[in-house]
Amino acid sequence: MVDLGEIVREESARYLQTHYASPVRRKALQDISECRTEARGSKTAECDDCGEEYQLFCSCGNRSCPLCGGEAREKWLEAREQELLPVPYLHIVFPVPRELYVLALYCQRAFYDAVMRAAGQAVMDVGRSALHLQLGCLTLFHTWTQTMLWYLHVHCAVPAGGFSPDRSRWQPFDPRDLPAKALRKRFGQLLCRALQEAARKGKFVGLPPTVRIEQLLVRVRTRRWKVYAKPPFGGPQKLLEYLAQYMYRVAITNERIESYENHQVTFRCRVSAGSSDQTLCTLDAQKFVDRFLMHVPPKGFVRARSYGFLGNRNRKQNNEHAVQLIGKARTPPSREPFKPVRLCPACAAKRGMRRTHFAPAPEVEPQFDLPLRPPPVGPIAA
Repeated sequence: MVDLGEIVREESARYLQTHYASPVRRKALQDISECRTEARGSKTAECDDCGEEYQLFCSCGNRSCPLCGGEAREKWLEAREQELLPVPYLHIVFPVPRELYVLALYCQRAFYDAVMRAAGQAVMDVGRSALHLQLGCLTLFHTWTQTMLWYLHVHCAVPAGGFSPDRSRWQPFDPRDLPAKALRKRFGQLLCRALQEAARKGKFVGLPPTVRIEQLLVRVRTRRWKVYAKPPFGGPQKLLEYLAQYMYRVAITNERIESYENHQVTFRCRVSAGSSDQTLCTLDAQKFVDRFLMHVPPKGFVRARSYGFLGNRNRKQNNEHAVQLIGKARTPPSREPFKPVRLCPACAAKRGMRRTHFAPAPEVEPQFDLPLRPPPVGPIAA
């Protein structure tokens, strides 16, 4: 089975000779090429079934690696499920106008931060002005399509209710009461204002002379911004499971890669958004690596953020206060708590689990009894 690591090992040297790659992207290529191979070494683990010790190749831990992040994703999902309020939720999506994508080419960190803040603040402002409530939301930034092209947008999970201005009451609202027109208008205002402020502070000094913030903003202000706001299919828990897929996930997984031959990569992708029908897409391997690196996040960029009463500072206290005001018990998660499984090759084969990161047992060098050489005889300094 072909995986991303094999493609990177074969193509990264040629790619770096002909393309510029930032340090964080170079590190991603190196980590992915070495992940769970002899280059990373091995460690000893104990099987949960038989108790035997076995060797595992060490993983790289890079958040752009498709082999890593599975346990972190499950733990993140479990923590967010514990914070779910016993109310309906609203799923809001803020797409970024394509005219602004050029900013992500040169000043990725500053642009992504501005988009995240604008989306979260738009929900807070519209909730305060239209519903007279203090809302809370969980936001997550997503950058790719099924063919690994750019589609920059922010997902928001919003409880359908909020605190009254004096925080003495919990006021529910129908998801349709949060006006999408006001959301897209406020999102556009906040994003344009944030980009102007970032440019004033010199955060876009990396832009070429042909790209000017003022011209881009004039162009996007005249267009109609888009916002999607609907109740999630399957309820709040399904919404969190959907968001968790993008929290610790990369633009393509190894399961979607069909073949890699003659510097051509073929992978599966959906025909259209929301469709279950799939088709095959073939790209030149250098183009494939280039598209993949487009979605490596900048160093230190936080992909998931919380706003309003779900903000990190007082999230636990606000969450408990909301449950008390709602007066309903939390619904426990329907699935079992996550527990990582550690299995040796034999037990994994019995369960029908395919593992590819088992390492051979380390060779133990024979020990020889070497005679000790007596210390030199000489005068001792006073």
